[in-house]
Amino acid sequence: VQLVESGGGLVQAGGSLRLSCVASGRTFSNRDAMGWFRQAPGKEREVVAIISWFITTYTDSVKGRFAISRDNAKNTVYLQMNSLKPEDTAVYYCAAGVKRGREADYWGKGTLVTVSS
Repeated sequence: VQLVESGGGLVQAGGSLRLSCVASGRTFSNRDAMGWFRQAPGKEREVVAIISWFITTYTDSVKGRFAISRDNAKNTVYLQMNSLKPEDTAVYYCAAGVKRGREADYWGKGTLVTVSS
Protein backbone atom coordinates (compact mmCIF):
# COMPACT_ATOMS: atom_id res chain seq x y z
CA VAL A 1 0.00 0.00 0.00
CA GLN A 2 1.25 3.45 -0.92
CA LEU A 3 -0.05 6.83 0.16
CA VAL A 4 1.18 9.80 -1.85
CA GLU A 5 0.52 13.33 -0.67
CA SER A 6 0.52 16.43 -2.82
CA GLY A 7 -0.54 20.04 -2.64
CA GLY A 8 1.93 21.40 -0.14
CA GLY A 9 3.92 24.56 -0.74
CA LEU A 10 4.58 28.09 0.38
CA VAL A 11 1.64 30.34 1.14
CA GLN A 12 1.17 33.65 2.92
CA ALA A 13 -0.70 33.84 6.20
CA GLY A 14 -4.43 33.95 5.58
CA GLY A 15 -4.12 31.93 2.42
CA SER A 16 -5.40 28.47 1.52
CA LEU A 17 -4.05 25.15 0.37
CA ARG A 18 -5.66 21.85 -0.48
CA LEU A 19 -3.72 18.70 0.25
CA SER A 20 -4.51 15.45 -1.53
CA CYS A 21 -3.55 11.89 -0.64
CA VAL A 22 -3.95 9.16 -3.22
CA ALA A 23 -3.84 5.57 -2.05
CA SER A 24 -2.77 2.64 -4.18
CA GLY A 25 -2.38 -1.05 -3.57
CA ARG A 26 -5.65 -1.35 -1.70
CA THR A 27 -9.11 0.13 -1.92
CA PHE A 28 -10.18 1.98 1.20
CA SER A 29 -13.80 2.34 2.25
CA ASN A 30 -15.69 4.39 4.78
CA ARG A 31 -14.91 1.81 7.45
CA ASP A 32 -11.21 2.72 7.16
CA ALA A 33 -10.39 5.74 9.24
CA MET A 34 -8.20 8.13 7.27
CA GLY A 35 -6.33 11.04 8.71
CA TRP A 36 -3.89 13.88 8.36
CA PHE A 37 -1.07 14.42 10.82
CA ARG A 38 1.65 17.05 10.93
CA GLN A 39 5.07 17.51 12.41
CA ALA A 40 6.58 20.93 12.88
CA PRO A 41 10.34 21.45 13.30
CA GLY A 42 11.44 20.41 16.76
CA LYS A 43 7.99 19.12 17.70
CA GLU A 44 6.31 15.75 17.90
CA ARG A 45 3.90 14.59 15.25
CA GLU A 46 0.30 15.51 16.04
CA VAL A 47 -3.04 14.56 14.62
CA VAL A 48 -4.76 17.25 12.56
CA ALA A 49 -7.95 15.63 11.31
CA ILE A 50 -9.55 12.20 11.04
CA ILE A 51 -12.47 10.97 9.01
CA SER A 52 -14.15 7.72 9.95
CA TRP A 53 -17.32 6.73 8.18
CA PHE A 54 -18.92 10.20 7.92
CA ILE A 55 -17.61 11.52 11.22
CA THR A 56 -14.83 14.09 11.19
CA THR A 57 -12.71 15.20 14.12
CA TYR A 58 -10.14 17.97 14.33
CA THR A 59 -7.50 19.14 16.68
CA ASP A 60 -8.62 22.32 18.41
CA SER A 61 -6.10 24.58 16.69
CA VAL A 62 -7.56 23.92 13.21
CA LYS A 63 -11.28 23.73 13.96
CA GLY A 64 -13.25 26.05 11.71
CA ARG A 65 -10.29 26.47 9.33
CA PHE A 66 -9.50 22.98 8.02
CA ALA A 67 -11.81 20.38 6.49
CA ILE A 68 -11.08 16.73 5.80
CA SER A 69 -12.98 14.85 3.12
CA ARG A 70 -12.67 11.71 1.07
CA ASP A 71 -13.59 10.41 -2.36
CA ASN A 72 -13.68 6.64 -2.14
CA ALA A 73 -14.15 6.29 -5.90
CA LYS A 74 -10.76 7.95 -6.33
CA ASN A 75 -9.24 6.33 -3.23
CA THR A 76 -8.30 9.84 -2.18
CA VAL A 77 -8.52 11.88 0.98
CA TYR A 78 -8.26 15.67 1.07
CA LEU A 79 -7.43 18.37 3.58
CA GLN A 80 -8.71 21.82 2.75
CA MET A 81 -6.78 24.37 4.77
CA ASN A 82 -8.05 27.93 4.99
CA SER A 83 -6.95 30.98 6.97
CA LEU A 84 -3.51 29.49 7.31
CA LYS A 85 -1.24 30.72 10.08
CA PRO A 86 2.55 30.57 10.44
CA GLU A 87 2.09 28.01 13.22
CA ASP A 88 0.53 25.66 10.67
CA THR A 89 3.96 25.29 9.08
CA ALA A 90 4.85 21.59 9.16
CA VAL A 91 5.26 18.45 7.16
CA TYR A 92 1.79 17.01 6.67
CA TYR A 93 1.36 13.25 6.55
CA CYS A 94 -1.55 11.22 5.25
CA ALA A 95 -2.48 8.09 7.20
CA ALA A 96 -4.80 5.17 6.56
CA GLY A 97 -6.24 2.78 9.08
CA VAL A 98 -5.95 5.31 11.89
CA LYS A 99 -6.31 3.81 15.36
CA ARG A 100 -6.55 5.44 18.76
CA GLY A 101 -6.09 8.84 17.13
CA ARG A 102 -2.36 8.54 16.72
CA GLU A 103 -1.44 5.21 15.15
CA ALA A 104 -2.05 4.05 11.61
CA ASP A 105 -1.52 1.04 9.44
CA TYR A 106 -0.10 3.06 6.56
CA TRP A 107 1.68 6.39 6.24
CA GLY A 108 2.62 8.66 3.39
CA LYS A 109 6.01 10.33 3.12
CA GLY A 110 4.64 13.78 3.76
CA THR A 111 4.30 17.11 2.03
CA LEU A 112 5.75 20.36 3.36
CA VAL A 113 3.48 23.29 4.09
CA THR A 114 5.16 26.60 4.84
CA VAL A 115 3.11 29.61 5.90
CA SER A 116 4.90 32.95 5.82
CA SER A 117 3.88 35.88 8.00
